[in-house]
Amino acid sequence: MRSEVATLPGSPERPNEDWAAAALPASGGGGTLVLLDGVTPPAGGVGCVHTVPWFTARLGGALTELSASRADLTLAEILALAIRRTAELHSDTCDLSHVRTPQATVVLARWDATAVEHLVLSDSVLLLRAPDGAVRAVVDDRLDRIPREALRTHEAADRLRNREGGFFTAAADPSVAERAVTGTTPLEEVRALAALTDGASRWVERFGAGDWAECAGVLAKEGPAGLLQRVRALEATDAGGRRGKRHDDATAVYVEFRGAGVSPRSAG
Repeated sequence: MRSEVATLPGSPERPNEDWAAAALPASGGGGTLVLLDGVTPPAGGVGCVHTVPWFTARLGGALTELSASRADLTLAEILALAIRRTAELHSDTCDLSHVRTPQATVVLARWDATAVEHLVLSDSVLLLRAPDGAVRAVVDDRLDRIPREALRTHEAADRLRNREGGFFTAAADPSVAERAVTGTTPLEEVRALAALTDGASRWVERFGAGDWAECAGVLAKEGPAGLLQRVRALEATDAGGRRGKRHDDATAVYVEFRGAGVSPRSAG
């Protein structure tokens, strides 16, 4: 098995709000992948004394531990429990009902000797590459379905955040886990997995440098770091940030199985 993680901050003046991990439990075959993209709040108070990196580190840690140790729970149940645990850590000091309380997009994947489970919430992406090279992108497209003019200001976006008819992120309400896109694929149909925050997926979605299959090819040949360097090179040509903010935190996780239908093992 091959697993790699790479991340780049959007600005050296700001902390990276993404969080990622790939874990191989010591108890046997299988593993788990976790990717979070923290939501940057507007300037001013958001009812919480903690930073977004504080939140993503704790939610990400809970998701990694639970997805690796609780095979009896579905990924949606794991996300709900992780959100509840994280909320309990700061419910006494913070207003978790605030629409801008720390929150994040989520990608989860977990595999054993027979199957790969997945969960996606909000606008990060999971890629599943088959042994024949075909690539399926698992996305939660609710944010994409909202007219862009409805998201032009923070106040307008807040009216759609974690509400029916809008879009959902992992914040302090465990019930949001029920909104995630979930599924299971036989392991024999998966050669590799890749999880991308929107700062990394813009190679496809914003710049159109290739499709998802070509993106998976870059990851296989150059690794996550190679893809992120390609993104930064394209951003450097986007004078004035004509296609949105010039740079964003960008993170990619790549997991490649050495064979299909067998228990993955570390290649060392």
